[in-house]
Amino acid sequence: MSAAQLTMLNSMADREFERALDMHAAWNLKWLDLKDAIFGKSITQISTDEAQRAAEMAQARGLRVCCFSTTLFADKIEKGEAHFRAQHLGPLAQTLEAARILKPTFVRLIVAQSAERKAFANSAVHVRQKAPWLYDLYREAIGQIAAAGFKATIENEIDGSLFAHPLEVIDFFEELDCDGRVTFTWDVQNLWEQGTFPSVQVYEALKPLIGYYHLKGGQREGASSALHWRAGLADASWPVAEITRRVVADGVSPVICLNPSHGKAKPGYDYERMVERDLAFIRGAVQGLE
Repeated sequence: MSAAQLTMLNSMADREFERALDMHAAWNLKWLDLKDAIFGKSITQISTDEAQRAAEMAQARGLRVCCFSTTLFADKIEKGEAHFRAQHLGPLAQTLEAARILKPTFVRLIVAQSAERKAFANSAVHVRQKAPWLYDLYREAIGQIAAAGFKATIENEIDGSLFAHPLEVIDFFEELDCDGRVTFTWDVQNLWEQGTFPSVQVYEALKPLIGYYHLKGGQREGASSALHWRAGLADASWPVAEITRRVVADGVSPVICLNPSHGKAKPGYDYERMVERDLAFIRGAVQGLE
């Protein structure tokens, strides 16, 4: 790919899979990010027959798969190693069987969460003390993904995520020590929601780890820096265009994925055709997007 290209979570286009593929083609998107609403199933649930059917449907429309957006490891570490091994490492084998057919670039894992998130400032230290097994499970998952011929990517989420600021991300990846086999998916709004307002400085700190970039809007309220309102990219409170231009220029995320904004519905705000408006805005604001 000579320039960065756009995609979105497949269900943003439509909850019916074939219509979603048709919308991707209509919007001139060449890549798919598969998460859910795939014949009514999540990406970790589809059979090899369903994966083959999905692959044929995508190929017929000139679409390729960038990412399998699993929600594996999206759970509280307080549930323990046995729970994570059974509920999150276990389903990976079936997911990789589907991946061998659909051939994504990335298989996404979610960074785990903690019910005690407010009690510690650095999650890497907390995990080493309270759940050191977590790193080993991630290494196992990353190893399985690499052995199947794909690259793992770990995304920051919300609701007690172990990633709330750049230092935690950096420390976590250093502890994993899996260079070359795993990258960071930076969901800008998610890190904002956990307490880090998006800035160029945040991007520069995370840049060496980023392999995939998730893009969504959102607005703060008054003098607060916290995310408050759900909003499109054109109306976002953070420097969407400036940071995205740097992402494109630096080539850290050859595919950029749109996500739906979090936040409360703002009275009087126009929420119609948000996906199309976000596509139009980012394509107009950032050169080098195909």
